[in-house]
Amino acid sequence: MRMGVVGLRMGLHLARWAERMGIEVVAGCDHDPETARHADRELPGMVLVEHWRDLLTAGLDAVVLANDFDAHAPLAIAFLEHGVHVLSETAACVSPEEGRDLVAAAEASTATYSFAENYVLLPHTRLLRESVESGELGLPDLIEADYLHAMAPEAVQGLIGDPSHWRGRIPPTAYCTHSLSPILAITGAMPVEVTAFPVDTNEPRLASVMAVRLSTGALALTRNGFLQGESESHWSQISVRGDLGMAESLRAPGERSWSVRVRHEAWAVPEGRVREEERLTAPLLVDGAPVDRGAEGTVLLFQGLRRTVEEGAPPPVGVREAVAASLVGVAGARSLEEGSVPVAVPLPWA
Repeated sequence: MRMGVVGLRMGLHLARWAERMGIEVVAGCDHDPETARHADRELPGMVLVEHWRDLLTAGLDAVVLANDFDAHAPLAIAFLEHGVHVLSETAACVSPEEGRDLVAAAEASTATYSFAENYVLLPHTRLLRESVESGELGLPDLIEADYLHAMAPEAVQGLIGDPSHWRGRIPPTAYCTHSLSPILAITGAMPVEVTAFPVDTNEPRLASVMAVRLSTGALALTRNGFLQGESESHWSQISVRGDLGMAESLRAPGERSWSVRVRHEAWAVPEGRVREEERLTAPLLVDGAPVDRGAEGTVLLFQGLRRTVEEGAPPPVGVREAVAASLVGVAGARSLEEGSVPVAVPLPWA
């Protein structure tokens, strides 16, 4: 399996994992010459090209898109039209029109679109999904997810204070897929409506909270951005409350941060007393050795990509789920602009 990479900052990190998963990284590009030269030194077997369009006819089986956050859909559509499988990082689209065109391209292509949303496959997310799918929690009512960084103010301004960088130009709701995609995977639902709020009206770009109505009738709350209290489980914390019980990832240090606490009240269990337990998945092994817990999602993504390309298996996160999560951020930005009013999520297939 031959793969190319567009964007060689995060793309270089992803390329290293791809090679560990038995995928041959044969070509790449980046608009910054120094970034490209560094990647060339790190992966000397990779051929550097000047422009991503040069990869369209490079005989690739798949491509990883790790370019600017808000510039993925046009590239994904072009590669799909050339029959190249796509693994696209961060926002799938930045407008309803892009979302519509991306879904159409993916569903018409001989290749597949996979969303590189590794948070869906992190250990605690997988445990919560299993808990919901087993029925032990009943019907989920309220789902909450955080994706938070507790960085120093000067470090935050270094990221979001430059309007020429994508982090400085995207709205505070845009980077929401690390919280929204796990919610959609755990519940099997689609977003219907979103109401977004700035956490601090004096610094509205720092963080946002979104209330998202799901197609099941449940409510999801997401917190995204730069707030104190990040979790050691890759900046992610999730809780699910159902009508029979609740489960949440632990706010704990080290290995326990990947655990999930499941609780049922006395009335909900046959023995008539509170039942509570902690669960932790077995370590994920690569070449016989456990990988870092925070890397498990990335490993499973590339294992899933190989199965998709080589065996025709469905992508771990498909195009509709990717577009739905991304468009919550788009609708959330409109909600903020209009004074935190409810805004329908413009799903192209709705």
